[in-house]
Amino acid sequence: QVQLVESGGGSAQSGGSLRLSCEASGHDYTCMAWFRQAPGKEREAVASIDSNGPTNYGDAAKGRFTISLDKAKNTLYLQMNSLKPEDTAMYYCAFRFGGWKPPPLTDLEYTYWGRGTQVTASS
Repeated sequence: QVQLVESGGGSAQSGGSLRLSCEASGHDYTCMAWFRQAPGKEREAVASIDSNGPTNYGDAAKGRFTISLDKAKNTLYLQMNSLKPEDTAMYYCAFRFGGWKPPPLTDLEYTYWGRGTQVTASS
């Protein structure tokens, strides 16, 4: 069983930054990802990473967000810069056993999910 615990959400001004963290029980070879869901909208892929390094980004995240994985700490990060009001959503960490290149951005590919952390970007 894999447990995922997100942290780091909160409020920021438009143009500001936040860093999300997700602590996970370890596995040698995985993909992990961040998804988000705003009220009344479908869940959207933000970014994914294979434990060997390859990353993949959704359109909304390209050029502004950076996903990274600290395998020693079993922690996934999402550095979010240049935040916009449309980034406001609940952000979820996701995990799957087995690597994939490029790491998938489809929620059906992920088996375990955290409970989410709220991000609010105000104008």
